[in-house]
Amino acid sequence: MIDAYEDPGTPDTRGGWRYLGWLVRCQPGRSVAGALLGSVWMVLLAAQPYLMARAVDDGLVPGRPGVLAGWCAVMFVLGSVNAWLSIMRHRTMTRVRMDAHFRTVKVVVGQVVRLGAALSRRAEAGEVVTIGVGDVRTIAMALTVVGPGVGSGVVYGVVAALLLSVSAPLAAVVLLGLPVIALVTGPLTLRLQGAESTYRERQGVLTARIGDLAGGLRVLNGLGGKGLFADAFREDSQRLRAQGYRVGAVASWVQALGVGLPTLFLAVVTWLAARLAAQGDITVGQLVSVYGYAAVLIGPVAFFVQTAYDLNRGVVAARRVVTLLRLEPEPDEGGLPAPNGPAELHDPVSGVRVVPGRLTALAAARPAEAAAVVDRLGRFGPTDVTWGGVRLDGIPLADVRRRILVADNEADLFAGPLREVVAAGHTAGEAALRGALHAAAAEDVVRGLPDGADSSVAGQGRSLSGGQRQRVRLVRALLAEPEVLLAVEPTSALDAHTEALVAARLREARHGRTTVVTTTSPLVLDRADTVLFLAEGKVVASGPHRRLLAEEPGYRALVARDVEAEDAEGVVR
Repeated sequence: MIDAYEDPGTPDTRGGWRYLGWLVRCQPGRSVAGALLGSVWMVLLAAQPYLMARAVDDGLVPGRPGVLAGWCAVMFVLGSVNAWLSIMRHRTMTRVRMDAHFRTVKVVVGQVVRLGAALSRRAEAGEVVTIGVGDVRTIAMALTVVGPGVGSGVVYGVVAALLLSVSAPLAAVVLLGLPVIALVTGPLTLRLQGAESTYRERQGVLTARIGDLAGGLRVLNGLGGKGLFADAFREDSQRLRAQGYRVGAVASWVQALGVGLPTLFLAVVTWLAARLAAQGDITVGQLVSVYGYAAVLIGPVAFFVQTAYDLNRGVVAARRVVTLLRLEPEPDEGGLPAPNGPAELHDPVSGVRVVPGRLTALAAARPAEAAAVVDRLGRFGPTDVTWGGVRLDGIPLADVRRRILVADNEADLFAGPLREVVAAGHTAGEAALRGALHAAAAEDVVRGLPDGADSSVAGQGRSLSGGQRQRVRLVRALLAEPEVLLAVEPTSALDAHTEALVAARLREARHGRTTVVTTTSPLVLDRADTVLFLAEGKVVASGPHRRLLAEEPGYRALVARDVEAEDAEGVVR
């Protein structure tokens, strides 16, 4: 089975069927072993009726106890061997399915990491969750075809040959039975494939809406819109339920036929054999063997139907994985060298100039305008920003990411020990961790946890308060020690006392390095070396906080919440 650190390989993304084939080719030895074990296991099951016929005709009917005992001993030994083969077959197929499962997980996670910031613009979050939760398992189950699926085909041919030695009409019935079953179940499996595709798409949309509702529930409560969104979610879930019923209706027919048709098949073969035995065309032993052959065939025929069902569902899931794997990240055609040391960042769209080695604050009436500037400065989307006179999008993205860090106040927090959550893949010593915790005024967060920094934190920091989550995000950004730190509203959820501490300590912790914060908090702005006041996305004033407060009415109205001054000057928010 694939190792956690093993390269999963390059998947075949030309289609769902090709992706399933790639999963089989990635484990050729195990796949061949599964097919051989499945085939031998089923063939030996079919050998038991033959041995039973020999025991009846050669031992029981002539009254030869020794011969009968001999054949019974052979049946016992063969049954014991087959039981062992069944165990090995099951173990092998479990490994085949688990390898496909984890290999798909690895390529999906690798693709998500590769897409990076482009993922949210290329795929819905619910789509990715649906792939990780349901489609991966469905794909793994489809690989059952390489074991029992192949074995079913082999034993079907073997039983047909054995029946041919007994009676040609019986062999003809067996050989024609499978095409008839395929004709009956084929249209249903194709219909199931279409219904399953629609269901999976709607499931992804609904999953994304669940995430949006969970993340914005507090805002919805404040705006009084919780009921409206709840009604919309209820309607979507009812439509998904109705589609699920349609999928279930088709699936129930496929599974019912998988049980009913083999049973009907057994009845027809047994009836014909009984007629032949009554007419003296076959012996009693042969009648018993025919019944045994027909009973053995119930399993392979049921496997054929189930395999068709699993394969159709697996192809639907594989197509969704392939669609995700085909997505490409933002083009990175940069070949220009990055500045050798600290350099000025200039955004010509807004007029923002970030002087290296200083703490710069962006203040805007609309937070989205300041965030848009940060996105351009951090190269999260199209940008005309220059860094030391070189276009930022002309520099290799890896160099930009290594030296410029955008710290969003809504950035994801992963589950795990707090120490690992804030380290984010870096090796952080105790001194560095203590320093970052102090700078973010987050020592109380650690003290409030049962095991300190080794305590586990829930995904997205759900076990923490809003202010604690914000400080943990800031700790993570500080521990990364980027050359340029672009922090979006790093103190918006903090009380005034804690915000003042963070403002003072952040300046000290980032002394001599380039830091940009977006904020309208006077406590933070007063600590900045330079404040850039944005209106309509453009810099309209710059300078120290106190000077802007005295000379710029619009700035004063924004940061001091001076409504009278705002009305007097006619400032547009």
